[in-house]
Amino acid sequence: MSNLLTPDAQLDLRGTPCPINFVRTKLRLQQMQPETLLEVWLDPGEPIEQVPDSLIMAGFKVEQITDCAGYFALLVRHSVVA
Repeated sequence: MSNLLTPDAQLDLRGTPCPINFVRTKLRLQQMQPETLLEVWLDPGEPIEQVPDSLIMAGFKVEQITDCAGYFALLVRHSVVA
């Protein structure tokens, strides 16, 4: 059984500083349908250290983080919060 997650949309934020990358990710997720999956490309360092935690605190679900040699691919689900 495959555990491959296929994103519904993609957002390339390499070269985008904090907190702008978080704001853009959050806005994009809010435009998407509930339970859809967004793939976000982030730089190493502060972006990958800050953005996932900020998204979790904002109520989104981080499904997966992949090190893609030079950048990170973050899979985030727009979950329905009760």
